[in-house]
Amino acid sequence: MAPERRRFSRARVTGAIFPGRVQGGPLLLTLSLLAGCNLAPHYQPPSPPNLPATFKETGPWTPAQPSDTSARQDWWTIMADTRLNDLEARIELGSPQLAAAVARYDQARALVRRARAEFFPQIDASSSAERERAVLPQTGNYFDYRTYAAGGTVSWEPDIWGRIRNLVAAARSEAQASADDLAGMRLSLEAELAEDYFQLRGLDARIDVLRRTVSAYQAALNLTTTRFSGGAASELDVGRARTQLASVQSELDQQVANRALTEHAIAVLIGEEPSLFSLPPAGALDPVPVIPTTAPSALLQRRPDVAAAERHMAAANARIGIARAAFFPAITLGASGGSATTTGMLLSAGTGVWALGPALATLAVFDGGRRFADLAAMHAAYAEMAANYRQTSLTAFREVEDQLALLNHLADASARQEEAVTAAARTNQLASIQYREGAVDYLQVVIAQTAELQAREGMIAIATRRLVAGIDLVRAMGGGWRAGQAASPRHR
Repeated sequence: MAPERRRFSRARVTGAIFPGRVQGGPLLLTLSLLAGCNLAPHYQPPSPPNLPATFKETGPWTPAQPSDTSARQDWWTIMADTRLNDLEARIELGSPQLAAAVARYDQARALVRRARAEFFPQIDASSSAERERAVLPQTGNYFDYRTYAAGGTVSWEPDIWGRIRNLVAAARSEAQASADDLAGMRLSLEAELAEDYFQLRGLDARIDVLRRTVSAYQAALNLTTTRFSGGAASELDVGRARTQLASVQSELDQQVANRALTEHAIAVLIGEEPSLFSLPPAGALDPVPVIPTTAPSALLQRRPDVAAAERHMAAANARIGIARAAFFPAITLGASGGSATTTGMLLSAGTGVWALGPALATLAVFDGGRRFADLAAMHAAYAEMAANYRQTSLTAFREVEDQLALLNHLADASARQEEAVTAAARTNQLASIQYREGAVDYLQVVIAQTAELQAREGMIAIATRRLVAGIDLVRAMGGGWRAGQAASPRHR
C-alpha cells in the first residue's frame, strides 16, 4: 500500500487535532470526561498489493505449486544433513547475537509494563522524626521535644484524551516488532550458519580435488623428469611440469586457509571458541533438494521483517495520538493524609490530618509552536514507517525471485558444467597418452590439465552456489515463521 503523502501547515495540523471543529465548550468537555476519547488516527494494517498466483521465476527445481512443507520450525532439515542439524541445534543456546536479540525483546516487554503503570494511581509514603530544642520566654529555660509525622499522598491522571492508552499501544507495537526482529535474527543466524556450513563442504570438495590433482601432477613431473633424463623430453617440459605442480600446491594451501576461516566463523555463530572447535572434512557435496515454496499472497505473512515494519507503523500511528493529546489540559487528581504528634502516639485521636486535592489542570497557552512541530514530526515519522514497510515488502518479493532464478538457472549451468568436466577429463587423458608416445609436447598436457582442473572447480562452485541459493530461498520465504507467532522462549 502506497503511503499517503501529507504536508502540514499550522492550520491543517490544528484541523487534525480538532476534527470537525465542533463548538460546544462545557458540553464537549463533559462528554469527554464521561466517555474518554482516543486522538490517534484510526489505524488499519496496510492491505497487500495485487499479487499473481505464482512467482515468475519458478522452474523444475522450485515447483510453482505452493506448499506448506516449508512451514516447519526446523527448516534446515530439508537439507538432509545430520551434521548441519546438530550445529543448528547448538546455535539456539550458544549464539551471543541471539542472546542480545532476546535481551532487546525483554527490554521492549518491560517498557510495555512501564507504560501500563501510568493507568494506576501513584502512592507515595513519607515519615519523619525530629528532635528540637526551644526556650521558654517566661523562665529562659531550655527544653527538648520530638516531633513525629507519617503520611502519604495519592495522585492519579485520568486518561481523558487517550495519552496513556496511546503510550501503551505504541509500546506494545514496538514490543511486537521486537519479537519479530528476534524471529528475524534467529532466522538470519540459522541461514548464515547453514551457508557457512555448505561453503565449508564446498571447500572440502575443492581441497579433495586439489589434493588428487597434486598427486597427478607429481606423477606427471616424475614422468617428464624420467623422459628428460633419457633424452626424450626437453628441460622446457620439466619446467612446465614443475610450474603446474607448484601452482596447484599454492592453490591447495590457500583453500586450506579459507577452510580454517570458515570453520572459525561457524564456531563463533554457535558461541564456541574457535580454538576448541573443529569439523572433520566431509565427502562430496550432497545433491540440492527441491525447495518447497509458498504462494506470493502468503509471503508477507511469513516474513518477520515485514511484520516488524507493520508494527513500527502501528507504533508511529499511536504516537500521533500522544502528540495530539498535548493540545488538551492535563488533569491530575490528588489526595493526602497522615498523622503528626509530639507525644510519639501517631495514631492517637487528634493527630490525624488529611486533604483532598489538589485537582490540577494545566494547559500550555503558548509554547512557540513546539506542540505543532511535535505533531508534524509524528505525522512525518508515520509516513517514514509506511515507506519502510513498502520497501521491505518489495525487497521480500525481490529476494524470493532472485533465489528462484538462481536455483533454476544454476541447475541448467550444473548440467552444462558436468559435460565440460567429462570433456576436459577425456582431453587431459588423450593429451597425456599422446605426450608419452611423443606425439605432442608438454604444453598440450599443461593446457589439458589446467582445463580439467578449472572445470572440476567450476562444478564444485556451482554446486555450492546452488546449496546456498536454496538456503537463501528458505530465508526469503521466512523459514518456519508465520505472522502472529510468539517469540520462542528457547533462548531464555
